[in-house]
Amino acid sequence: QIQLEESGGGWVQPGGSLRLSCTASGRTHEIYAMSWYRQVPGQERELVATITDGGNIDYSTSVEGRFSISKGDSLRNVYLQMNALKPEDTAVYYCHADPYWGEKYWGQGTQVTVSS
Repeated sequence: QIQLEESGGGWVQPGGSLRLSCTASGRTHEIYAMSWYRQVPGQERELVATITDGGNIDYSTSVEGRFSISKGDSLRNVYLQMNALKPEDTAVYYCHADPYWGEKYWGQGTQVTVSS
């Protein structure tokens, strides 16, 4: 089992910044990659960014150049720095753990609202 806890969501004006954090606990040594997803009501969950234990990183085209994913000493702590936020970035952001084997895990989500 792996448990994920997100923090750092909130309200920000367009052009502002927020930093999301995700802390993993449990069998964290089994994690191959950590990702951030986001979801707007009525829409499918969208992959935002991924980082692997080897440090490989991918971003969706909608956030590339504005968002930055990083990790601490290991994938137990993963961060999403969000800059130049737009109203269309408003969503619930979820942390996701992808182990080398077995089931995948989700956090409970944190709301990000971008509005003036």
